[in-house]
Amino acid sequence: MGISIAVCSGKGGTGKTTISANLGVSLSQFGKNVIILNPNVEMGGMGLIFGLEGVYKTLHDVLAGEVDVSEAIYDGPGGVKVVPIGIPLNSLKKADPDKLKDVINILKEVEVLIIDAPAGLGRGVMTVISSAQEILLVINPEISSMSDALKTKIVANKLGAHVLGIVLNRATFDSMDMIVREIEYILETPILAVVPEDPEVEHSSAFGVPVVIKNPNAPAAVAIKKLAADLIGEEHITPDEKRPFFVNRLISGLFGN
Repeated sequence: MGISIAVCSGKGGTGKTTISANLGVSLSQFGKNVIILNPNVEMGGMGLIFGLEGVYKTLHDVLAGEVDVSEAIYDGPGGVKVVPIGIPLNSLKKADPDKLKDVINILKEVEVLIIDAPAGLGRGVMTVISSAQEILLVINPEISSMSDALKTKIVANKLGAHVLGIVLNRATFDSMDMIVREIEYILETPILAVVPEDPEVEHSSAFGVPVVIKNPNAPAAVAIKKLAADLIGEEHITPDEKRPFFVNRLISGLFGN
């Protein structure tokens, strides 16, 4: 059995699905066998990021007992495997949420399972949190986001889940009303990555390609790739580190860094 990581957020709109998709691809690029599960049976956006929104067999059909989970696993970019959710019409009515735990347990045989948990603290989230080995909290630099993340952490602790750390997403110097150490103090959880606000993320999604593939040198892509490397103990060379020393020194002088 491998490792299962549930990517959670206390509210929608934090960029959790984007983090899940790009983290999964990054881990795959490091040579890991990765499956990404998108169990948001009411509203899943993973298919858009991977260009899989038109596939026939999905997690809805698995939960409805109509297909085996192996039939709903699709090849994604970068070598990653994806179990997408379907369009919630008739299949949503047939889907049995109680089967989700069984699906997760089957997929946990893979080397790395990334679970893009539904936002909030509904029934599906409880199932995901209680089934995963590690929890990764995605937050934005906002009080409301941190408050919701704290609630999620409390629930995770009560369910006996281990909170691995925090991904601070969509961070900008203008919106950073709290420094990293203050956020870590409030949530009593380490921040594992700070992913900057980056227009390349949305631009890449429009093409149905994760940003770590579409534009691997984009600031958000670099941050997520480094997170993946840190999680598995790999070394990741950033674009800045690849430049010759004299180029880095010149850029540093120009921008006063």
